[in-house]
Amino acid sequence: MGADSYLVEPVTQSLNGTVRPPGSKSLTNRAIVIAALAQGTSTLTNVLDSQDTQVMLESWRRLGVIVEHNTVEKSVILRGCSGQFPQTSAVLWLENSGTSIRFLTAACSVGSGRFLLDGNSRMRQRPILDLVQALNALGANVKCSTESGCPPVEVIADGLKGGRATVAGNISSQYLSALLMAAPCAKSMVNLQITGSLVSEPYVDMTLGVMQQFGATVTRESDGSLQIPPTGYDGATYDIEPDASAASYFFAAAAISGGEITVTGLGKSSLQGDLHFVDALARMGCDVTIGNNETTVRGRPLRGIEIDMNAISDTAQTLAAVAVFADGPTTIRNIAHVRHKETDRITAVVTELKRLGLNANEQPDGMTIHPGIPQPATIATYDDHRMAMSFALIGLRTPGIRIANPSCTAKTYPRFFEDLERLCGRQ
Repeated sequence: MGADSYLVEPVTQSLNGTVRPPGSKSLTNRAIVIAALAQGTSTLTNVLDSQDTQVMLESWRRLGVIVEHNTVEKSVILRGCSGQFPQTSAVLWLENSGTSIRFLTAACSVGSGRFLLDGNSRMRQRPILDLVQALNALGANVKCSTESGCPPVEVIADGLKGGRATVAGNISSQYLSALLMAAPCAKSMVNLQITGSLVSEPYVDMTLGVMQQFGATVTRESDGSLQIPPTGYDGATYDIEPDASAASYFFAAAAISGGEITVTGLGKSSLQGDLHFVDALARMGCDVTIGNNETTVRGRPLRGIEIDMNAISDTAQTLAAVAVFADGPTTIRNIAHVRHKETDRITAVVTELKRLGLNANEQPDGMTIHPGIPQPATIATYDDHRMAMSFALIGLRTPGIRIANPSCTAKTYPRFFEDLERLCGRQ
């Protein structure tokens, strides 16, 4: 979408329909890393094609791994390198993909050679020091910007020795996921100890689920640490389920419009914790039905709630949009770590709600949204795909809502506005 802004047209009736979002970004990037490190060939299906996944695939090509990406069939074939990269030198450019730079920093440490990982200006503000220190404790030689503890990152690799490392859990679960995925390719057993509370824990469970599908084993010890033997990975065929974070926008559209929307491909067996967003909507008054392979939300009169969204923080912006139309204030707590995402998501949401003439308050670890009647405005998106998609929902009931830089959704959901228009009956 090349336009400078996108005007959301309000709907005149409740939204009803069925939608299947594209494949999960989180699962896609995890599966790509593991398949690339595996022994043998892997086939990934229902692969998301977005900026975050494109920079991941391009990085593995630069590392010498053979990648065949069929965008029409949404499939990727990777000929795994068994942890031994064909290239011993590469520069990897990751734009602002936090998953990519963190996962690849750990993955590069198991190879041999010199690798530089970098990204755009916002990426150079996103912390990575704790991951660097944990990798070095496992025998790697990794350096990041000494002043900021942020990228660029240099990896001088000669295989990952293994051993014991501690990793802080309070900044990003991606650190732990990165270490976990690299660990089976280490030279000896890896033991990972988590310090502090772990944010977004369902994402770690997701990582463990994908690792298991490619033959790795992880044991939780009695002291809470994770033990990973050096089994390596075996190539596999892996189908990627739809993105639960992306699905949150359509569930929210049902809540805001008073309609009924079913998302297919996500149900009781989903690996993604963000499907629990529907539990938040249920607390606000919606009817929710979770089947084996689909989930339905029916909009009802909305009430304000107080909620801890630490485990599903990527959907906090979505809930903030829903909260605008509740009958009382909604407080979202325990998401301080989202200040380190594509933008400071707490400050950004509160700023843009105020731009709409609404009353919103920022707390160190969250925000309170007071319902009201939004005024027409152009929403600044801060190059954050989730700001664009969540604030577009407010425009379903409010005329004059314009989304600046709508193309930023290409990071995870390039066709979001097309799918939203289709759901609204405009395509």
